Amino acid sequence: MRRRDFIKVIAGSATVWPLVARAQQQPPNLPTVGFLGSTTLAIQSQQVGAFVQRLHELGWSEGRNLAIEYRWTEGRPERVAASASEFVNLKVDVIVSGGGTPTALTAKEATKSIPIVFIDVADPIDSKLVASLAKPGGNITGLSNQQVDLAGKRIEILRELIPSLHRLGLIGNIGNPAAALDRREIAAAAEKLGLEFVAPEFRRAEDLVPAFEALKGRADALLVTGDPLTAANRVRIITLALAARLPTMYPFRVYVDGGGLISYGANQEDEYRHGAEYVDKILRGTNPGTIPVEQPTEFDLAINLTTAYALGLTIPGSLRVRAEVIE
Repeated sequence: MRRRDFIKVIAGSATVWPLVARAQQQPPNLPTVGFLGSTTLAIQSQQVGAFVQRLHELGWSEGRNLAIEYRWTEGRPERVAASASEFVNLKVDVIVSGGGTPTALTAKEATKSIPIVFIDVADPIDSKLVASLAKPGGNITGLSNQQVDLAGKRIEILRELIPSLHRLGLIGNIGNPAAALDRREIAAAAEKLGLEFVAPEFRRAEDLVPAFEALKGRADALLVTGDPLTAANRVRIITLALAARLPTMYPFRVYVDGGGLISYGANQEDEYRHGAEYVDKILRGTNPGTIPVEQPTEFDLAINLTTAYALGLTIPGSLRVRAEVIE
């Protein structure tokens, strides 16, 4: 069985694991991981699959020597706070903050003693999650996706795809500190390249349709920033972008798998596999504050060829040779 297929099988099983865990008699005193998902299981299934597979490779088996409690917050801040508090009350051994800076910050506010592993955080130093990458300190460590650092590169790739690009739009949650920082970096990069820049207000799902209406006639292409809110509304954003015939750059490959045009960013499955390694170290006694924050060294470029054809775009050979082309 291919690795990707195996991950999908594992991920599909995750839908029943929490129910099975409650229905069956668990052995007493199992180490417990609280997995705080920032969106939904359907959206994060491949990430969960990669995480659980790596735990299994490291010797951890749910129901035998490990318990995992899942909470899915659908990109809603109030659910994140409630779930984090619930994990504190359950006295889990490790909290995994699965997706985004706001989720990680809420987990950090909820406890100063339970170890926390964050995944998919844009800038852990600027957001004050950690003191430094080499020595995070406190009860928290994890993985950064370097999203903010990729702003200029994403615009360059869009210009390579659309040489006539003059006006750039942005969809990003202005209520997310990391997305706000990303917005500033994108605006600065656009100005440096002489591009007009427009970013309609977006801080809740109801803002999506008005935001796309505001982009009509004002943008030649669109950037979408990574955030639990954008991830939770991924299908709507892809649909609205296609309806508006806006070539759109997304933060992660999962958007392209779902019909988005192009993405450039860290490999999320790899991040969650590495997150499992952090959990393994902590469960075996390592102080989380001494485990350096990891940053990706490679980034995935993916293009959906069917979507490109639907938009009337021709993919330059220079992009084809560097990208994973999805048909």
